[in-house]
Amino acid sequence: MEQCETCAYYYYDEEYECYVCDMDLDEDEFCRYVAEGRKGCPYYRDGDEYKVVRHQG
Repeated sequence: MEQCETCAYYYYDEEYECYVCDMDLDEDEFCRYVAEGRKGCPYYRDGDEYKVVRHQG
């Protein structure tokens, strides 16, 4: 879960006053993800919008 900080779905929720994942996982999906001990989230999307531009340059 260390990739969360750079994920496009990770944002600061002012109502809860903390960072949250915007992927709408139900409880079963989340438990399965944690239990399987995956090294990376299957829903991870790099939030760096400028990565492609830097690569092209």
